[in-house]
Amino acid sequence: MPELRQDDGVFVLDLGDEENRLSPDWLKNVHSLLDSVVDHPGPAALVTAGRGKFFSNGLDLDWLAGHGDQLVPYVADVQALLARVLTLPVPTIAAVNGHAFGAGAMLALAHDFRIMRADRGYFCFPEIDIPLPFAPGMAALVQGKLTPAAAVASMTTGKRFGGVEARALGLVDDVADEAALVQAAIERVRPLVGKDRATLGGIKSTMYGTIATALTAR
Repeated sequence: MPELRQDDGVFVLDLGDEENRLSPDWLKNVHSLLDSVVDHPGPAALVTAGRGKFFSNGLDLDWLAGHGDQLVPYVADVQALLARVLTLPVPTIAAVNGHAFGAGAMLALAHDFRIMRADRGYFCFPEIDIPLPFAPGMAALVQGKLTPAAAVASMTTGKRFGGVEARALGLVDDVADEAALVQAAIERVRPLVGKDRATLGGIKSTMYGTIATALTAR
């Protein structure tokens, strides 16, 4: 399960070293850890990273196979986490250490910034090949965070983008070697830890209000 550690005001949310799928228990755990970040009395920023082969492989399809009657509330819970990360009142960056697929890629997009491992791992929206249409809120997130060309190239093709390709398309902001990835993410947000939270939260809520509303609509 995910864990949280702090590096001089920068919190690192470690998603784990497995597929890091967004199961109901996983979602609850991440919300609890985000509470710790938000409730921290001092300056703060958030780095989210996995370990090993995956950043996050997205929806927990095995859990859904046994709980098909809970699809609608489950997707709503996933979208609620995306909306929360999108508008979190601290600076955020995803350190994409490996594969980020579907909702896992959306989780990365919900952060302010993204840095991806240069030599391994794919950033991919596989919905076209599952096949599974994008929920309106998820589509709004992808389209709101990417250029129109990048949204078309990633949403309609199912293409798997490596780190360098993902940077060129604008899916991520930068790339780094595996050994330097998390530290590079920490250094990217460390200068921002002192930003006023109320102001930052207000700015994000205004910037992403339409997306957050689409993600949390019932």
